[in-house]
Amino acid sequence: MAATQAQSRTAARGRSRSKAKEPEPGVDRSELDTRPINLIWGEYQSTHSQALRNYLVERFLPLVRYNAERIHARLPDEVDIEDLMSAGLFGLIDAINAFDLERKVKFETYCAPRIRGAILDELRSMDWVPRLVRHRSSKVEQVRQKIEKQSGRPATDDEVAQRLGVDDDEYTKIRRDSSAVATFSLTRTCYSGGSDKEVREIDVIKDEGQRDPLREIQRKDLKDLITRGLSRAERLIVVLYYYESMTMKEIGATLDLSESRVSQMHSSILARLKAQMRHRTRELEPVK
Repeated sequence: MAATQAQSRTAARGRSRSKAKEPEPGVDRSELDTRPINLIWGEYQSTHSQALRNYLVERFLPLVRYNAERIHARLPDEVDIEDLMSAGLFGLIDAINAFDLERKVKFETYCAPRIRGAILDELRSMDWVPRLVRHRSSKVEQVRQKIEKQSGRPATDDEVAQRLGVDDDEYTKIRRDSSAVATFSLTRTCYSGGSDKEVREIDVIKDEGQRDPLREIQRKDLKDLITRGLSRAERLIVVLYYYESMTMKEIGATLDLSESRVSQMHSSILARLKAQMRHRTRELEPVK
């Protein structure tokens, strides 16, 4: 008997659980489109129907795109508008859940700030630069533009610092922090090429670390020309000073000479080279 009652209770719980999981019946959108919106809001706020909420989301979804496009117009190309719309959709849903029909306010007016706020919150969460740094950088740029409009010439750092009311050290810190604010993606479009082909930044960026073979050959030929006719010590002084960027003291330690002696030899070498170069101008002219 006890086993039979337990089985009955289990079956009853199973039926109630399956009943609770039954999907809510849908709504006839065409029928809702003909009804006044205030009646739909009243029904939703009294029943909190999931189907009615979905209908309201679909009906006011164009507001999300409108606000997302307005914000996206002021952002870099790297920001995807679909990400902004996804964040704005959550703002729309929150606005639908919190909307109070008795306040006599149009829903379009009420939800716009919530949609924009959700999008801006998402942008702040994606931004790795602190808000204070970005605010100060923006203020510096505003002051710089104002000075340039008034004077008609590029603004100096001293003028910007004076207008901001900060000393040189503080302004240097602001400039240093601001240098990390501007970033861009190497895969963004640089310009449109032929046949509808887009050229990316990574395709045209210059590699400063790469050496030009032609320039290296020219540099070697010039070094050989300059050091021709010099003694070993004089040639080392020219090469170490101008090509290896060593100081006079370091060159003296390398050649076992005093710093003053290296300086005297360097001055003598320059005087001789200047005299020689006057007679070698044709050798330095580019080949036509």
